[in-house]
Amino acid sequence: MARRGGDGLYLRGDHKNIWWWESVIHGKRYQLPLGKGISRSLARELAAIKRAKIIKGEEGIGIRKKDCKFIKAKEEFLKWTEANKRRRTLRTYRQCLEHLSLSFDGKHLSQISSWLIEKHKQARAQAGARVRANRETSVLKSLFNFSIRMGLFHGSNPVVGVKFFKEEKRKFRYLEPEEEHRLVQELKEPIRTLVLVGIHCGLRVQSEGLTLEWDYIDLRRNQLSVEASYAKNGERRDIPLNSTVSQALANLEKSRMSDFVFTKPGGDTPYRSIRRSFERACKRAGLQGVTPHTLRHTFASRLVMAGVDLRTVQELGGWKDIGMVMRYAHLSSNHKAEAVARLVGIARRLEGLYRHASTHAAGLVIGDR
Repeated sequence: MARRGGDGLYLRGDHKNIWWWESVIHGKRYQLPLGKGISRSLARELAAIKRAKIIKGEEGIGIRKKDCKFIKAKEEFLKWTEANKRRRTLRTYRQCLEHLSLSFDGKHLSQISSWLIEKHKQARAQAGARVRANRETSVLKSLFNFSIRMGLFHGSNPVVGVKFFKEEKRKFRYLEPEEEHRLVQELKEPIRTLVLVGIHCGLRVQSEGLTLEWDYIDLRRNQLSVEASYAKNGERRDIPLNSTVSQALANLEKSRMSDFVFTKPGGDTPYRSIRRSFERACKRAGLQGVTPHTLRHTFASRLVMAGVDLRTVQELGGWKDIGMVMRYAHLSSNHKAEAVARLVGIARRLEGLYRHASTHAAGLVIGDR
C-alpha cells in the first residue's frame, strides 16, 4: 500500500491499482474507493466531490464502523465492572460470561444476532438452566450497551429482540418469631447482633451490615445510618432503632476495638462474610431454606403484616423501585387466619342489629293493634 498523502489518497488492491480516499469529517472516519486504473489527479477530483456530498449530507456510505470481537469486548467489560461494581456483581458477570463464551468466542459483535442469542438461550434451557439463561442474556445485553457506549461497537443491541423466559414468582422465606429466637440462641457475638440488625433494621448483611461503622450509629437518638456509598440504590437512609437492636448494639459497643461494628473476635479486622457461621447456626437451630438475605425478607414481611404502608417500607429498606417492595406484600397463614377471624365479630354485631330491628318492628305491629 502506498503512503497516504496530505489529500488522504492511497493505492490499494492486489496490484495496487485502486485509488482509495480516507478522511475524518465531523468526527467520523470515511474510507471510500474512488476508481481502478485512474490517475491521481482524477482521484483527487472524485475525492473532492465525495467530500462535498458528505458535508451536505448526501453521502453516508464508507464509514469505518467499529466491530471488535466478543472476547475483546468481554475483557473490557470485566475491567469496567471490576472498577465500578461490587465484588459479588463481578463474580456473577464472570460466571455468566464463561457460558456465553462457549457460544460467542471467536465472533465479532456484528456476527452475534438475535437468532444466535435465542439459540444459546434455548440450549441453556434444555440443560435445565432457564433462570441462568435469563441472567446470561441480561449480562450480554449489558455488554453490548457498554460496547456501544464506549465506541467499541457501532451497531444496535441484538439482545433487544430476544424475549426472556418467564420465571415463576418465589414465595419468600422469612422467620417466625420462634424461629428467630432459636437462631439467635445458636449465634455468638458479634454475629448475633449483626443478625438482629438484619432482622430489625433490614440491612443487606454483606454490603451494608459488614461495612457498618460506629460513626453511623447514634445510640442516644436510637438511629442507624446507611451511607450512600454502601447502599445498593446509591442513596443514604436513616433507620430508627427499636429497643431490641438498640440494647444489643449498646452491649457490643462496650467491647469496641475498631471503627467497624462487626469485627472478628479479639481483633479489629471486619468480617468479609458470615455465610459459613450462619449456615452452621441454622443447622443447629433446625432451620431450612434460610440465608443471610432471609433476615431482610423477615424485616419487610413483618412491617407489611404490622400494617405499615408500602412506601414507608420502601424508604426503610432502601428499595429503589416500589415494585420490589410489592414482592413482600404477602402474609403468613396465621396472619390471614387472624384477619378472617375478625369477620366473626362483625357478623355477631350485625346479628345483634338484625335482632334488635326485628324486635322493634314486632313491637310496632302489636302497638298498632
